[in-house]
Amino acid sequence: MLKNNDILRRVRYALDIKDNTMMDIFELGGSKLTREEVVNVLKKEEEEGFLKCTNTMLDAFLDGLIINKRGKQEPKPGQEPQVSKINKNNKNNVIMRKLRIALSFKSDDMLKVMKLGGVTMSSSELSAIFRREDHKNYRECGDSYVRNFLKGLIIYYRG
Repeated sequence: MLKNNDILRRVRYALDIKDNTMMDIFELGGSKLTREEVVNVLKKEEEEGFLKCTNTMLDAFLDGLIINKRGKQEPKPGQEPQVSKINKNNKNNVIMRKLRIALSFKSDDMLKVMKLGGVTMSSSELSAIFRREDHKNYRECGDSYVRNFLKGLIIYYRG
């Protein structure tokens, strides 16, 4: 199972995000972390001072990343803001959706990054993981898709 701390480390590495920027991103997402907490959440489990990244923290980071990359979006009058929160059933789908939004990726970009990560996926398979959970064609995104997407993201941005 892919751990939240691993996801944070991989996204940080792929996008070359510094500690101060990590702090800013968490704050934009509504979670204020000190520099020490950011450093500790990026440590591996066996390292001293390791801080477990909760789903709430990961949500805050991904929301903050979207705001950092694209700016804050104000909801249209009379429209409820659509906020996907991570739970144990939809975690990978929400991670993929929020990364797609933050990086302004279209389906072709997502497929290209997946291929760089070693996975060939059809556009219909990809769209199924971005559907709402109550949609008949919704498909739960497996850990291997997220892992390979993050691997592809590192290749895409870092060569």
